Amino acid sequence: MARTALITGVTGQDGAYLSKLLLEKGYTVHGLVRRSSHSEVHAHRLQWLGIENDVQYHDGNLIDLSGLIRTVREVKPDEVYNLAAQSFVKSSWQQPILTSQVTANGVANILEAVRLEAPEARFYQASSSEMFGMIQEPQQSEKTPFYPRSPYAVAKLYGHWLTVNYRESFGLHASSGILFNHESPLRGLEFVTRKVTDAAARIKLGLAKTVQLGNLDAKRDWGHARDYVKAMWMMLQQPASDDYVVATGTMYTVRELCRLAFEAAELNYEDHVEVAEAFMRPAEVDVLFGNPAKAVAQLGWKAETTFPDMIAEMVQADLERHRRRL
Repeated sequence: MARTALITGVTGQDGAYLSKLLLEKGYTVHGLVRRSSHSEVHAHRLQWLGIENDVQYHDGNLIDLSGLIRTVREVKPDEVYNLAAQSFVKSSWQQPILTSQVTANGVANILEAVRLEAPEARFYQASSSEMFGMIQEPQQSEKTPFYPRSPYAVAKLYGHWLTVNYRESFGLHASSGILFNHESPLRGLEFVTRKVTDAAARIKLGLAKTVQLGNLDAKRDWGHARDYVKAMWMMLQQPASDDYVVATGTMYTVRELCRLAFEAAELNYEDHVEVAEAFMRPAEVDVLFGNPAKAVAQLGWKAETTFPDMIAEMVQADLERHRRRL
């Protein structure tokens, strides 16, 4: 029989790619969607992938436990992927309470709903490399101590440890993926990779002249979301639940990101990129560099898309978007 999956955050970047992967594997896919007055807007990423009519949608919100219980009871999922969050790090300093309610307490709510209504379901929690923050080791693995440096990272750490606790307290098959930065043409414009690729496209087409950024020397381990959702699925196919770092094991600066993106648009980034104090973080995370050895060895997973190829794909997608509007 076909398996059934419930995805929170289904309309986000990861939710869209995961939905496509699961549909290709024959799953029935249900998605939790936060109520909006602009109902036609929420599925644009699913529309980009051509699957918006293949997902069954449910109104819901991670801060509403009773609604989550009803949804889990109705869907009867075999697998639950909790991808929903207030996920923009910069906003977490302006909205720390909202971030804690959604990104931290929301995990408690969905875990409770699963424990009460679908205790045999397998659960995935989207943890984050931001939990490492002020890094305690040059390359971060599952054993690296955490040192969160933003309200977002603190909230993610709560959700991460609560998932471990529910696994150990109640025997849930609950795994956390400590995912390092992962991007795609479906990334939101507020994130630095998409901000840069979109700016390169707009400047190439004469729609803008410059883009303002923060710390150009920050280093990140960037992979493609299309690859990373495969790791999520692989975790829930294991006999026992566990936690895994998902990363490429390579690292680039924001400056190198800019160079690659503007080169893909046949431009020189130095002519168009400006540094602005407004985009500096109150507490900077200078380096995040993942060690995916456990995921490679135990899951058989590896990143398939190189960083330069991913950035080129994103620039071409943004060029296509803007050309359609001209």
